[in-house]
Amino acid sequence: MPAITFLSSIYQKIAPIFPPGLATALAAAYIGEGKYFSAWRHEFIGTLLMIGLTFSPGKWIGQNSIAVAWTAHACGVIAADKIGGGPHVNPAVTCSMYSLGKCSYTEAFVRIMGAMGGGLVAFPLYKLVADTFKLTPLGGPEFDPTNDEEGIHAAFSEAVAVVLLLILIYTVNWELNFGKFHYWIKQTLTALGIRYIIETFPRAGPSINPMLATTWYIFKTGNYPDHFGHYFAYWIAPFAAAIFASFLYVVYAGGLLFGKRLPIGPVKGQVAAPDSKKKK
Repeated sequence: MPAITFLSSIYQKIAPIFPPGLATALAAAYIGEGKYFSAWRHEFIGTLLMIGLTFSPGKWIGQNSIAVAWTAHACGVIAADKIGGGPHVNPAVTCSMYSLGKCSYTEAFVRIMGAMGGGLVAFPLYKLVADTFKLTPLGGPEFDPTNDEEGIHAAFSEAVAVVLLLILIYTVNWELNFGKFHYWIKQTLTALGIRYIIETFPRAGPSINPMLATTWYIFKTGNYPDHFGHYFAYWIAPFAAAIFASFLYVVYAGGLLFGKRLPIGPVKGQVAAPDSKKKK
């Protein structure tokens, strides 16, 4: 069985390079005969850039200056979006876009897998960069079960942060118009808003992004998370929050939620009917 032995030796050498879940994330790019490959690519590349450009402020850039770190973070958010092709880079955001009918279920799944793949590659890649150039290693969001075994407090923090993030996204992307500078202004506001949310809700890392929490855990431990609190805080709560934020937006602006029209709203545009009777 020399062939099996040879293949086994190759597998043993290659397997440590591929973190758990990466093969699945890569394979998802070709679901639907590659129909959603561009969406997968945008998420993969966008996530690679997002982690590198937004995690490095405070570690590699602006270590001694909050202003420099915030500015670098804002530039990183804009650059990752522009170069990456406008990806979601956040499964909670993708969940909201799906619930609002902005993408199909299959596209949402592929986008999430693209983001997961990007995260699984990014952390080892930037670890290599840090080691090579003797930089401070990048960190990641972590769930601390101390005094929060089931992740209740962490989940609440993440949920509120996700709702605020999505309201910010809805507002600057769909409700405001900044003219010919719309893209640059709305991305800058988004970046500053994300930074503010990160600083305000630190309980769970913070993550505000299920992909970041799980890919960091896999990178750090080499295994999938085995604590329910991790999934509750970083996946269940953010997805529930995303659906709740989507509900609020549909009540405000109208539209469909999971393909159904709500019995309430829209609030936007409702004005009192003018009195047609005129005094003579």
